[in-house]
Amino acid sequence: MYRILIVEDDKGIAEAIQTQLLAWGLTAVCAADFRHIMTEFAAFDPHLVLLDISLPFYNGYYWCKQIRSVSRVPVIFLSSASDNMNIVMAMNMGADDFLAKPFDQSVLTAKIQALLRRTYDYGAGISVLEHRGALLNTGDQTLSYGEVKITLSKNEYRILSTLMEAKGRVVSREKLMERLWETDAFIDENTLTVNVNRLRKKLEAAGLADFIRTRFGVGYIIE
Repeated sequence: MYRILIVEDDKGIAEAIQTQLLAWGLTAVCAADFRHIMTEFAAFDPHLVLLDISLPFYNGYYWCKQIRSVSRVPVIFLSSASDNMNIVMAMNMGADDFLAKPFDQSVLTAKIQALLRRTYDYGAGISVLEHRGALLNTGDQTLSYGEVKITLSKNEYRILSTLMEAKGRVVSREKLMERLWETDAFIDENTLTVNVNRLRKKLEAAGLADFIRTRFGVGYIIE
């Protein structure tokens, strides 16, 4: 079932859209925290985003740019400001479509269904793992934090994705080495330590100090 994230601060409009999409068999959630849209985006992992331009704190252009830094998920802008400049700006920011308010719900639903078909007939969406505002893109294996984008080696990505998938639980060194062996490269205890230390330095340089914690004699944890 496709998941739609509705980023619209007019509660009446957002709930009306949600009701319509649910009636069509889609899973729809309205954003609640307009300061931390990317946290909600990562937690919900939507197949498509409906994004208003005028929002509290940061506008829709800002959030579209943030989404595009980690994902190719389809974005449809909704706005009462339907002049050519806004449409052009929305498309330049990475939007896939634009719908002016007021709009007919059936037209919006048709646009969503057409965009979902075009997108997911040709491949699955890219999922994102999130913790403390850091977003791990499982598509291109990069980590984004604010304006910083960190390129990870294959081993660093496997370590970080394993820890983020098990967020709040200790992952043993043996489990991490098993994941690294999937690369067909022999990894011993010392090589694992070197990789973890290198990853920590990258995280700290980006402002993510103590992102990975050691549980001595057991393994590592992200909490």
